[in-house]
Amino acid sequence: MPLYSYKSQQYLSVAWWGCSASSDETKSFEAKLDFHFHFLVSSIMESSPVTVTISALDAGHLTLPERLFVTDADSEKRTTVPSLSFLIQHCAPGKTRPTRMLFDLGVKRDIERYTPSQQAHIAERQPVIVSPDCRESLLSGSATITPKDIDLVMLSHVHWDHVGTPSDFSSATFLVGAGTLDLLKNGDGPLYPADLFNDDELPSDRTIELPPVSLSGVGSGRPQRTRPSDSALARIAPYLDADIWTWRPRFTFSSTLDLFGDGSVTVIDTPGHLHGHVNLLCQVANSKYIYLGGDCCHDPRILAGDKGIAMYPDGRGGLRSVHVDTGAATTSLDRIRDFVESCQRPVETEVVVAHDGAWRERNKHRFWPGKL
Repeated sequence: MPLYSYKSQQYLSVAWWGCSASSDETKSFEAKLDFHFHFLVSSIMESSPVTVTISALDAGHLTLPERLFVTDADSEKRTTVPSLSFLIQHCAPGKTRPTRMLFDLGVKRDIERYTPSQQAHIAERQPVIVSPDCRESLLSGSATITPKDIDLVMLSHVHWDHVGTPSDFSSATFLVGAGTLDLLKNGDGPLYPADLFNDDELPSDRTIELPPVSLSGVGSGRPQRTRPSDSALARIAPYLDADIWTWRPRFTFSSTLDLFGDGSVTVIDTPGHLHGHVNLLCQVANSKYIYLGGDCCHDPRILAGDKGIAMYPDGRGGLRSVHVDTGAATTSLDRIRDFVESCQRPVETEVVVAHDGAWRERNKHRFWPGKL
């Protein structure tokens, strides 16, 4: 994705001019300016003194039939795409070493560890390439970080191509969206039955669900949040303060959570794809952000507005998409677009979604031990 820029000085002069107008048309324009002006100023004022480093990791590949994902598709086209993982290193003042977190784990290297229903689904996504997986990519990039050095693993959601092999990270505490453990156990309705998930996918004594988001607008109250155990909360105490986690509006997003409490990593509630789906906005330099979009879309052309979300028969007489709630997914995409379009110089933002093969080909130098 391109970087979006704008000169703040030019913007300030236009905003000042709009404040003197009185016509209805100009007032509408003024309101839009006020919104963007608020965003620009808050971006500058809220710039975190703490930044993170991000490195991409190959975590397997899968093959997607285009007709199930984008409108006006070639019905015969199938594209093998990556399932990307990201190593995020957060170094707070006074800490002797950074906190190391993985965002998404990609594909399991052992297909037999998926449920039979998952394996049947995976058979429709062949070829599936399991090597290198997340663990292998981490080890091949440097001898300085091993799976045991990973402190935290956050999953954007728990579809089969994002959960990877959690047992590889035996020292890590897992962070997931509210309702995830219930979803893994009970599924969510006829299109997402329980047999499409592994009940024991995540270690219960090392998994913490984020607080629920009342404004997510998806579903009928299920899945329900599972409260973290005291032992899991104690595990993350050296890295995070879960007591201060509160969802707040920020930028163009209605619900965001400051993960480390310093503005460096912001969790974005991104409803629509699957219950508990979240994105990350990471500050990697002064006024420079990386937006990790997970499965907000499966093709960057959708985010760019060149394609729409495909609808196809659900087998029950209706239509569905690859999202549990297509309307909510569309709204989430609109907010991401608004955010990116509102990012003006000196603020720059790059969006990376989990299955963008073109991004991977252009950015191989930014894979671990390289940096975004």
